[in-house]
Amino acid sequence: MIPYSKQHICEDDIAAVVDVLRSTHLTQGAKVTEFEQAIAHHVEAKHAIATNSGTSALHIACLALGVSRGDYVWTSPISFVASSNCALYCGAHVDFVDVEPHSGNMDMEELARKLAQAKLDNCLPKVIIVVHLCGAPCDLAKLAKLAQQYNFKVIEDACHALGASYENSPIGKCDYSDITVFSFHAVKNLTTAEGGMALTQSAELASTMRLLASHGITKDPERFVEQSVGDWYHEQQLLGFNYRMSDIHAALGLSQLNKFGEMQHQRADAVEYYQASLQGICTWLEANDNSTSANHLFVIQVPKEQRKTLFDKLRENNIWVQLHYMNIASQPYYRELGFNNYDYPIANQASDCGISLPVFADINKAEQDKVINIIKENLCS
Repeated sequence: MIPYSKQHICEDDIAAVVDVLRSTHLTQGAKVTEFEQAIAHHVEAKHAIATNSGTSALHIACLALGVSRGDYVWTSPISFVASSNCALYCGAHVDFVDVEPHSGNMDMEELARKLAQAKLDNCLPKVIIVVHLCGAPCDLAKLAKLAQQYNFKVIEDACHALGASYENSPIGKCDYSDITVFSFHAVKNLTTAEGGMALTQSAELASTMRLLASHGITKDPERFVEQSVGDWYHEQQLLGFNYRMSDIHAALGLSQLNKFGEMQHQRADAVEYYQASLQGICTWLEANDNSTSANHLFVIQVPKEQRKTLFDKLRENNIWVQLHYMNIASQPYYRELGFNNYDYPIANQASDCGISLPVFADINKAEQDKVINIIKENLCS
């Protein structure tokens, strides 16, 4: 079987995990801090908070920015449901902004129109969560101008985008946002099996997120409200969560980071091969000119009436293609909240016409050729 994506694990990764298993700390040891510092250095961020998932990181990012009951949070309808669920966890109202046809990312012109109307209606968002779909950054400069004009905070859902850049600056640096979130799920470009991370340039936001990720408890004497009475003393200062990453997961992440550059080059080569081979056969989602994609996914667009036949044919041949993503507004839970997927026509088109082709670090040309030949046989006949 050729999956749409998979982890790339080598003996060095296994040895790194085994070392932790043989150590005195499986969790809350030095490896998590080391991993946080390594990722922060990689993307030029000042602060990094490791979590047990990208979803957890999105949740504490919303809470740290003060999202609460009655607030409005907007995001993209073409994403995994965590991009919007995280705001619902906080009691906020969620809404969506339609996407660009060529990238699948939030359309900044549509965002500007919607913000102008929201100002008239007195329901401006407190936070906007932009999604870097497939690893391709959205137009962050335009977003930042709108954030300044309408006074909202920005979270970058960069769960696909470790390794991407915008205007020659690494995603994760937070040049145009308050917080950036990564995921290290098994199929991501760098994996910790399960895991996530929130990055920021703000010491205050970082401190709040670190508390939220560990039950709201601190053991830092400089943060104590009351005077410490002994080395055992600690304080719960917020209602937090058990969102911590373990040292086992962090050790895998550190090992993966050692070969991350090589894995990224392999992904880029695979995407370039698809593009060269499928030119004129179909279109695909792609990055804007001012950014470089992390190439987490390669999503082709085919006519709606041909999509299911091609999808089924690929799977019949043990090519486990996938769809990224169904329009969130079309999900039964969100329809119960009053959403209508037809309010987002470009997102509907992306959902109706997309197929995610296999892309992973060690995919070979023979595997890609098998995919390409089936696509050509079905779309060119």
